[in-house]
Amino acid sequence: MDRKIEKKTWTLRRIAAVAGGAVLLGGIIYQIGFADHRSTMNVDQERLSIATVSKGEFTDYILVSGQIEPSRTVYLDAIEGGVVDQVVRESGALLKKGDTILVLNNSNLQLDVMQRETMLYEQINNLRQTRLFLDQNDLVQLGQLAEIDYQISLLEPQYKRFKELHSKKLVSDREFEEVKEQYEYNLKRKELTYKSYKSDSMARSYQLTQLRQSEGRMNASLNGVGNILNNLVITAPIAGQLATPDQLEIGQAINPGQRYGQIDILDEFKVRVPIDELYLPRISVGLRGKFTLSGKDHELEISKSYPTITNSRFEVDMVFTGESPEGIRRGQSVRIRLELGQKETSLLLPTGGFFKDTGGNWVFVVNPTTGVAEKRNIRLGRKNPEFYEVLEGLTEGEKVIVSGYENFGTNEILELK
Repeated sequence: MDRKIEKKTWTLRRIAAVAGGAVLLGGIIYQIGFADHRSTMNVDQERLSIATVSKGEFTDYILVSGQIEPSRTVYLDAIEGGVVDQVVRESGALLKKGDTILVLNNSNLQLDVMQRETMLYEQINNLRQTRLFLDQNDLVQLGQLAEIDYQISLLEPQYKRFKELHSKKLVSDREFEEVKEQYEYNLKRKELTYKSYKSDSMARSYQLTQLRQSEGRMNASLNGVGNILNNLVITAPIAGQLATPDQLEIGQAINPGQRYGQIDILDEFKVRVPIDELYLPRISVGLRGKFTLSGKDHELEISKSYPTITNSRFEVDMVFTGESPEGIRRGQSVRIRLELGQKETSLLLPTGGFFKDTGGNWVFVVNPTTGVAEKRNIRLGRKNPEFYEVLEGLTEGEKVIVSGYENFGTNEILELK
């Protein structure tokens, strides 16, 4: 008797097909919902610069270059022009106050001085003649008054005697009248002459005062004219070191007002520092900086700021807070660390080429366990030549690729090999 054979539902082939479909479906679901679709790039780790985020004191400073200059310089400008007749001191010579530097020759100036002196002597002589005339006129008037007094002294006794005799009828009326008229005439003459002398004396006193003042001014002018030739002998106004831009030669012409050198006072020095105009609002008198010379740090302080901008830079003068370093020379360059603010404790990320590619908005953070660097958004604050101030996005101890990102394209994950 025949027996019906039932067909199996789950055959090996069907089980294998279902299992394969399930695996395929699971893979699709994983790719859709869970897989990392970010673009990835393999990078040689040895070609990267990796730095660690650390916590420390952030100092807001910039690096600037300055030039050593004397703290005080006196410039030498020619008052009178001429031809160099003698070079007494060369550039670099140490001078004392009053030392002769140059001797000039100017024949035209010498002739002009002689003519002006002659004119002044003539004017002074004219003033003296005028004063002599006034003195003589005064003596003449005094002589007239003396003569009148003498006549009065003779006539007054005679007049009194004739008056008494006339009252006794011992002299005639005519004789008495003659004596009386002469006496009264001399009295009137004395009165008028004295008034004239008094008036002339006041005017004469005023004229003599003016003449003395004029003569004093002319004598001062005469001395000044004589001193003009002294300007042809150029001497040091202060003690210091002579510096001339060019070598002065005998026969060389120097024009009036021409700057032919300077004297540097070598007791103290300052540093003239050009700074980018970007920092002008942040620079003020009193800010400090330092530089290292011969293994020793030297501190400076801004003493003066020159706000005029030339070629996108302005300048400041910095003076030493202590003694000037030994061995420094005028014109020597130094590299100064100029502080712009107080120190603050912050998260610090070393500077690098990444900033020009990201603007400081994101970086690649390295996971040392997996050997993968992932893109992460951050926010940076202030910057100095060594560090950026980290405000958001990083924690202490994390490692960041700080070299340039120009070869990474738009990849978001870097696998470090």
